[in-house]
Amino acid sequence: NWATRGWGGTDVMRAATAITRAHQILHGRIDAALAPLDLNFSRFEVLALLSFTRAGELPMGKIGDRLQVHAASVTNTIQRLEVLGFVDRIRHQDDGRTVLARLLPVGRTAAQAGAEALAAIEYGLEGLQPEERDRVAEALVEFRAANGDFA
Repeated sequence: NWATRGWGGTDVMRAATAITRAHQILHGRIDAALAPLDLNFSRFEVLALLSFTRAGELPMGKIGDRLQVHAASVTNTIQRLEVLGFVDRIRHQDDGRTVLARLLPVGRTAAQAGAEALAAIEYGLEGLQPEERDRVAEALVEFRAANGDFA
């Protein structure tokens, strides 16, 4: 239909559609694996990020920068994690204007359980052989770099 209408770009449309659909499948698989933990991927990402820090805390703005998401999304995610008792917010001890998200022990446990749940489903990539995963990752690294995704 695309080519019949003379729209052009059939090859790039095919690739873009494949990537978009693959993202939808991955997102669904990942969220299904995390759902029993009251997590979704964005909440898991924040817990994982906080668990990687020495003190288990980061300024809210840094979370947005590192995960490449808008400040409003970080605030919403932190609020949801607070309701679950996984994180809390505190003022920075040296700069009272800065709010830190702090990982609580139950949040650290949830991050570990989330990592295990995702590993168990191969991060949603069941069906792809290791060499295929490598080819996909390399192709997307080049695309991301060409679009300024890496510093």
